[in-house]
Amino acid sequence: MLSTTNSIKIVSTFSELINSDFEGKINAINWQRDLDGDFEEIVTKLELNENITEVYIEDLENLILSENGHIAREIILNDLRLLNDFGASPSLNLLKNYERDNEFDFISTDVYSYHVDRSPIATSTFLCTYYGTSSDILPNDQTIQKILIPEIREKLKKLHNGEEEDFETFLKEYYFDLHYQPKPDAHPINLGLGNLWRLSVDHPEQKVLPCVHRAPIENDKYRLLLIC
Repeated sequence: MLSTTNSIKIVSTFSELINSDFEGKINAINWQRDLDGDFEEIVTKLELNENITEVYIEDLENLILSENGHIAREIILNDLRLLNDFGASPSLNLLKNYERDNEFDFISTDVYSYHVDRSPIATSTFLCTYYGTSSDILPNDQTIQKILIPEIREKLKKLHNGEEEDFETFLKEYYFDLHYQPKPDAHPINLGLGNLWRLSVDHPEQKVLPCVHRAPIENDKYRLLLIC
């Protein structure tokens, strides 16, 4: 059973997932599922062309699968249809790993760092890991924005090397303000396999804090991820 906090709402249908409001401390909604089917079979029969390969509907439909593999494929295809009908633009990715950000030794801006998503329009982030390691989220009160940590902020000011009034704009332009450091007593919540999540995003109409999350460090398994 998924561990939960008062920042997460659990729902049992797709309709509830998309129609539930983020409110108060709730900035993550989970359509909690225990999926049937053999998703590993799909992963083993897909071809990884790069570290991240987008898998299209025709790629899935062209796979020759066992009965359990067919069940897994139909679940994925249905999730893609539901999200497309909702107006989202889902992408199914076969992942070996993401690109790492090693430019600075004092702050990272890759997806392995705890971060929030930002959008100029009202939207949400949807995530579902069907196979492999899954993402973590953290309640906002268990994090601190990295740009507020004094030693990091001082190094960023030296990196900026510009006018003081332009500093905040600099932080946003290079996405430094999107990244967070877990507090010492933080307890990450793993999103689990098969669950379809909706996470709040930083945008002008958002009434709650954006959800802090990170990609997992991959192991020797590929990851099959739906994201939009």
